[in-house]
Amino acid sequence: MPAVEEHHAELDGTRVFWRSAPQTGTPTLYVHGTPTNADDWTAFLALGGGIAPDLPGFGRSGKANTFDYTIAGYGRFVEAFLDLLEVDRLNLVVHDWGAVALTFAERFPERVARLVVIDAVPLLPGYTWHRLARAWRRFGVGEVVMGSMVERVVRRISQGVNATPGELPDEYLRSWIDHFDEGTQRAILKLHRDGSPDRLAAAGEQLGRIVAPALVVWGAQDPYIGPSFADRYAEALGGPAEVVLLEDAGHVPWLDRPDLVERVVEFLEASE
Repeated sequence: MPAVEEHHAELDGTRVFWRSAPQTGTPTLYVHGTPTNADDWTAFLALGGGIAPDLPGFGRSGKANTFDYTIAGYGRFVEAFLDLLEVDRLNLVVHDWGAVALTFAERFPERVARLVVIDAVPLLPGYTWHRLARAWRRFGVGEVVMGSMVERVVRRISQGVNATPGELPDEYLRSWIDHFDEGTQRAILKLHRDGSPDRLAAAGEQLGRIVAPALVVWGAQDPYIGPSFADRYAEALGGPAEVVLLEDAGHVPWLDRPDLVERVVEFLEASE
C-alpha cells in the first residue's frame, strides 16, 4: 500500500495542509465536506494513492476571516491548489460540500479524467436544506446553534448520520471534534449562507460540460440529502454515469460499507 505523507504550504496567504500518497497514472484529488477534513480520505489514499487537502477553514489549514468561504471561493481555491502542485489532468472525488470542486470541473472539464460523487450537496434545483443547516443559514440563530455544538451534542447528532446504529466511529468523530474551532464554525456558517436554493442551482448549471466517466454513490439512508439526487446528478452530468445506491448506508457511506473504498479505487483505476 502507498505510504501516506503530510504536507504544508502557503497559498495566496492561506496555510494549506494536505495528505498524499504515491499513485500511478492520473492523480486523484479527494475533496471533503463539512465539518470534516482530509482525514476522511486516509483509507482511500492508503489503498490507491492520491491527494487530499484540508479545505481552508477546516482541519489543519488556515481559517482566516479574509478567505472567501463561498461556493465560488472554494472553486477558485481548488484551481489554485492544483496549480501549486502542478497537477493538470486529474480524477476528482467529492463528498458532501466537497461538491464545490465541481465548479472547477465545470470550468475545466478537459482536465477531469474520472469523477466520483458521493452523497454530495446538490448543485441542482429543488434541494431543501435539512433542519440543522436551515438554522445555520439564519443570521444570529446560526451563531447560537453553532455555539451550542459541544462534544456531547456532536456525538448525539452523529447517531443519526449513518445507517449503522449508534455514534459514528470514535476516530472519525475525534477528528471532527478536535478541529471544530471558531474558524471552522465560521466557515460552515458562511458556506451555508451562500448555499441558497438559487445559488446551488446556478452553481451546477454547467454540470453537463463534465463529460468524464462518473460514478455516483449514495447512501439510501442519508438523512440530509435524499437518494433521488444520485439519479439527478447522473442525469445532469454530460458523460456516462453509473449510479450505486447503497441500501445499508447513510451520509458517510464508506463508514457503513468499508468495501466502498475498494469500489471507488477500482473505478478510478479502470482507465489506467
